[in-house]
Amino acid sequence: MRILHLDAGKEMRGGQWQALRLMEGLAAAGVESTLLARRGGPLFEAARQRGWRVEPLGLVRVMLLTRRHDLIHAHDARSHTLGAIARSGRLVVSRRVAFPVRSRWKYQRSRRYLAVSEFVKSVLVAGGVPEEDIAVVYDGVPLLEPARGSSVVAPANAGDPRKGAPLALEAASRAGVELKLSSDLERDLRDAAVFVYITHSEGLGSGALLAMSAGVPVVASDVGGLPEIIRHGENGLLVDNTPQAIAAAVRQLLDNPAFARRIGEAARRTVMERFTVDQMVRRTMEVYREVLS
Repeated sequence: MRILHLDAGKEMRGGQWQALRLMEGLAAAGVESTLLARRGGPLFEAARQRGWRVEPLGLVRVMLLTRRHDLIHAHDARSHTLGAIARSGRLVVSRRVAFPVRSRWKYQRSRRYLAVSEFVKSVLVAGGVPEEDIAVVYDGVPLLEPARGSSVVAPANAGDPRKGAPLALEAASRAGVELKLSSDLERDLRDAAVFVYITHSEGLGSGALLAMSAGVPVVASDVGGLPEIIRHGENGLLVDNTPQAIAAAVRQLLDNPAFARRIGEAARRTVMERFTVDQMVRRTMEVYREVLS
């Protein structure tokens, strides 16, 4: 099996990490992958450093390499467009975002959609995608070493209006704590006591999953696909997007170490049971085989 992966992301965000982990898992399973990505971008460089086959993304290359691969897997919106223009009969598209479908033309040109959550699946169905063409494939994250720290950490996503870094900072001020905005979660989660994941729109929340894998209790917005990860009061805390609610949840965890420890342990078990990289790779390969059969 030979897969052509397309990703136009400028940054190394959740979708790019999932593409990287997927290609690594496919290689271990004997599947050949070629990645077309933004030249010089972090995903391009990460793949190149690992010795994988990677070339700059562009329509001409997509159309040329389509003939040499069994299937195209587009990992974001722009690469979905390129795959649709290439008119491959074997196009699979990962859909990670929760905003409505805008282009009916584009969404009629994929064989299967990999929705990152049941919530995202419902958005696709509402946009006119047949339910039978959608498979839910949850993100997979590595199991990190259990955290042993005292800091309150949140993703450094202040430039994304759909995310809630300003709201998280205001809540941290109300809670009387310093909030560390992290652009390297695997590093900074080692020293975390609480992870704050505030967003106005969310397909699933791979950053929250990564914190959970390290046993860090998560305070997350009660939106999108996040309730599919977090059961309130059991393996995390879901909150309304208000500074008061977020601050109260952070203080609840910091002021009750035993409760926070139970939440973190349950969160880590959740990842081990449902959200590993191996599970993500296996489910994706099942879809590939269905398309190619």
